[in-house]
Amino acid sequence: MVKIVQIPVGQMANFTYILADESIGESAVIDPSWDLEKIFAILNESDWRVKYIINTHTHFDHILGNEQVAAVTGARIIQHKESTEKYDLPVEDGQIIEVGKIIIKVLYTPGHSKDSISLVVDNELVLTGDTLFVGNCGRVDLPGSDASEMYDSLFGKLAKLQDSLIVYPGHDYGNKKTSTIAEEKRTNYVLKTRSRAEFVRFMASTD
Repeated sequence: MVKIVQIPVGQMANFTYILADESIGESAVIDPSWDLEKIFAILNESDWRVKYIINTHTHFDHILGNEQVAAVTGARIIQHKESTEKYDLPVEDGQIIEVGKIIIKVLYTPGHSKDSISLVVDNELVLTGDTLFVGNCGRVDLPGSDASEMYDSLFGKLAKLQDSLIVYPGHDYGNKKTSTIAEEKRTNYVLKTRSRAEFVRFMASTD
């Protein structure tokens, strides 16, 4: 049974996450940026060792804390192989990361950035980074962004996941902090059925 801790950090409504296998005290930190004292307090209180730091993508507001967390915990940094930032272990689509008995499957979900990944955890939940938010999706008007790739990531990957998966986004931009794949398919206006061309035009009109 995976334990997930959602931690609001910084002034940009970011979420940092800790995933832990409490049975053996092993954990991973996802997207550390600001307010690292919150992370360390939880780790120390729970007596969790950190095996990995995993970045859903490498925009500064998701990686600022990498080196400090690595220095304090000895954790290794995982990023997608397309990343140009500093990391220890590259991953690619379909790869499995193990933290204790927790099974994390990597989905390559570019669109917001070239190195964006989502993380399906124990077939119970999915960390979507800045690809899918509650009620929205990530920006596609930034350097390295691509609306056509976002279309593939949203409709070809995330919307095809189990409806029951709980969605944990990279930012607190919605009307609540978590959702489900089913709920996003039903209510998220960016997941309305569209052709690729319609989606690209739609995203250009919302920039």
